[in-house]
Amino acid sequence: MKKQIYLLIACAGFLAAGCNKSLLDTSPHDRYTEATFWSTPEAANAGLVGCYAVLRYDGLYGGQDNGPGSANTTALWEETLSPNAINYSGGMSFNLVATGQQQASNDGIIPYRFGDCYSGIGRCNTFLAKVDEVPDMDEDLKTRMKAEAKFLRALYYFTLQNYYGDVPLILDPPNLDEQADLPRTPRAEVVQQVLQDLDEAAAVLPPSYSGANKGRATKGAAMALKARVLLYEASPLLNTANDVSKWQAAATAAKAVMDLGTYGLFDDYRALFLPANENNKEVIFDVQYIFPNQGSSFDLICTQYNTNAPLLDLAQAYYMKNGLPTSDPASGYDPANPYQDRDPRLYATFTYPGDMYRGKTIDSTRFAVTGFGMKKYSIYDSAAPPSNLSDLKTGQSETNFIVLRYADILLMYAEAQNEAAGPDATVYAALNALRDRIDMPHLPAGLSKDQLRAEIRHERRIELAGEGMYYNDIRRWKTAETVLNANVYTWSGKFLEKRSFNPQRDYWWPIPLVERDLNPELTQNPNY
Repeated sequence: MKKQIYLLIACAGFLAAGCNKSLLDTSPHDRYTEATFWSTPEAANAGLVGCYAVLRYDGLYGGQDNGPGSANTTALWEETLSPNAINYSGGMSFNLVATGQQQASNDGIIPYRFGDCYSGIGRCNTFLAKVDEVPDMDEDLKTRMKAEAKFLRALYYFTLQNYYGDVPLILDPPNLDEQADLPRTPRAEVVQQVLQDLDEAAAVLPPSYSGANKGRATKGAAMALKARVLLYEASPLLNTANDVSKWQAAATAAKAVMDLGTYGLFDDYRALFLPANENNKEVIFDVQYIFPNQGSSFDLICTQYNTNAPLLDLAQAYYMKNGLPTSDPASGYDPANPYQDRDPRLYATFTYPGDMYRGKTIDSTRFAVTGFGMKKYSIYDSAAPPSNLSDLKTGQSETNFIVLRYADILLMYAEAQNEAAGPDATVYAALNALRDRIDMPHLPAGLSKDQLRAEIRHERRIELAGEGMYYNDIRRWKTAETVLNANVYTWSGKFLEKRSFNPQRDYWWPIPLVERDLNPELTQNPNY
């Protein structure tokens, strides 16, 4: 897959422009048409690869443009929407969302995410409608590939409804005449379709792949995404009546992934995010990068641009190595040595003044924005890098971006099970497995449901820091109005900017103005 996925195809339809010199020969010989494309199994595979390719677009996990050599920063910049990091450059307008200044007319992530998700949906719909026309194709392979397309369509629709709420539900290939003025579909109906697609995909997809097919959607990927969908549906933002059955459904879905026996925690938390360990037992689904076909710019962003700079609030959130928060007098925290004896995930996630980085002890000017530099998703760490990798440029990084991993499944299960049944032994087991990996003490026994909820939320923030998850967590927990209405600071406590979040508006993004100009039937979210 890491070779196949880079074969880009044109958008659904493959309609030809131009004409032939012979008026009697109306079929062009230098390009595919919709009538001629779906004619071989190789073409079908290329069509499916095109469905995967959208994952690396601006609005999903990619970067500044849609082609090889793009900056590929969206996956890392997602973290800057939260109190964990800051994007000082204003790239893709992430800083506007972080400071509560987003509008429907903004350029950047708000229109790109909406449009690119529909690009992916259009490709998936075209593939599902056309692949049965391909002659001489193995039926089992065709069935599996359709399941992959359903997984991808579910991922694109999940992303859409998660940020924009109600969105048009389209299940047919792109057709401007019929789809140009569709109204928004109620979000619950979109989620119902997402769950249907995931169930149908999980029933068909294999548990794993080998060789060039690594990176394709698996049974576990469909089941894991279902667990995430159900967890979000059960959370306070959407589950306003606190329906316990929704929490139980999420716990059951996460437990089903655990019971597959396919996945486990990779032994080394830091090495989990290095190219040498891609496709390890913890990775459930990731976005594939390889240079020179299409690499990312993760190393450039982390080591030079620093546009995903960690903030002081994140650094202060890490517990001490003995499992106690720094605010506890018994923790042993020393303000004069604030990074001594902390949760090992701190050292694996970002660097700080006084740390060893690329073979040198760094000062507060090395990462001038906040004093902190992100290490996760970069190959650079304490040791000096080899000379051939010391200065990676745009599009030259090869670290895959992990969309779903087993640690998150354990956290999903712990959260949902605690809400559904209280702090039972299985909740503790899931959380303590994460602490065992980093040699941290187990959580104390006898915590109440509320106390354990607080620990689970803390654990999610720390375990998944730098992975773009925390913004959606504080939205679904409906705590964004508290934690995002705050000032953010550098390593030394110097004021950087004031964050703002309007709970009457900002839990949902605006429907982009460019889309409403094209389709006047699209209504706007409240207070935009």
